[in-house]
Amino acid sequence: MFSALRTRAGGQRPRGGTYRLVVVTCLGMLLVSCTADVRDRQDATRVPGELARADSASRVYVTNQQDNTVSVIDAGTNKVIATVPAGTAPEGVAVTKDGAHLYIANSGSAQVSVLDTRSRKIVAKVPVGKSPTGLALSPDGKSVYVANGGSNTVSVIDTSTNQASATVPVGRSPLNVAFSGDGATVYVANSGAGNLSVIDTRTRRVTRTLSAGRAPVAVAVTRDGKSAYVADEVGTHVLAIATRTGKSAAVTVGQGPFDVAISPDDRLAYSADLGPGHISVIDTGSHRVTATINVGPPGTDPFNLEVTNRAIYVTNQGAGTLTVIDPASRKVLATVTVGASPYGVAVG
Repeated sequence: MFSALRTRAGGQRPRGGTYRLVVVTCLGMLLVSCTADVRDRQDATRVPGELARADSASRVYVTNQQDNTVSVIDAGTNKVIATVPAGTAPEGVAVTKDGAHLYIANSGSAQVSVLDTRSRKIVAKVPVGKSPTGLALSPDGKSVYVANGGSNTVSVIDTSTNQASATVPVGRSPLNVAFSGDGATVYVANSGAGNLSVIDTRTRRVTRTLSAGRAPVAVAVTRDGKSAYVADEVGTHVLAIATRTGKSAAVTVGQGPFDVAISPDDRLAYSADLGPGHISVIDTGSHRVTATINVGPPGTDPFNLEVTNRAIYVTNQGAGTLTVIDPASRKVLATVTVGASPYGVAVG
């Protein structure tokens, strides 16, 4: 984070007769089945960028920290279609599986705002700890875990009531959270403590801590739960940590890695590197950087990542933009102007 607005390190700021009728019906069903199969096979052969352009129903949400807004982007056209109020200093964001609601961490008001995506209005404000920054929705959609950087806690929000149902003490300056694929475990990046707190979601208690570098500001977990990738902002490394043993391998990326995300197939991890303005592509098998993707010159400040089968989305805090990347070709498909100091990104 090299812009003045970056805040993670300070903790401030996831469509004839009966016989003839039967024959016609069966033929119809067969044709529909065949058509669907052809369509599925066509989709499977499309490159991810084509799928992103084809999926006009999808929305991308970007929090604009300085504007107190969320930009709503059509994933098919990569155009901003709305800008809506999102609470005070919005940072982390998560969207429910049905796309109906956004959960937005308001670092300036110690609240999580709940946005109805249809009406584009805030329908609830949930009090949490001080300076909520990162948050994540559980795989079953029943809970949102929120890292409260100024309170050294994680709040657990029940999505059925939109109320905080638990508060879990963790390490100093927790900034980011990530679930294991089965939802049984949450990993919390404690930037002030240099470790990860590991929370059992059944008991809602910390069961152990894992060493995670000097200033872990983001964490992502492979879907098999075997590895956690941690962005250590002080320096040039992403740590690949074996969750069972706690052993880690340091992967050299660009200066100031600020976020990390994992591809849906667990084969790649991506690091947003503030200093050089690029994304490092890490092979999770070899723990080596296999490519870099440039999103702009120094000062662009690639900040947060969201990775889908169809696209890689990167918020650029210094440039006030969202970069859309084709994960197959690793080429930039679009650069979208959003609000001031874009922070979090979520795809519905």
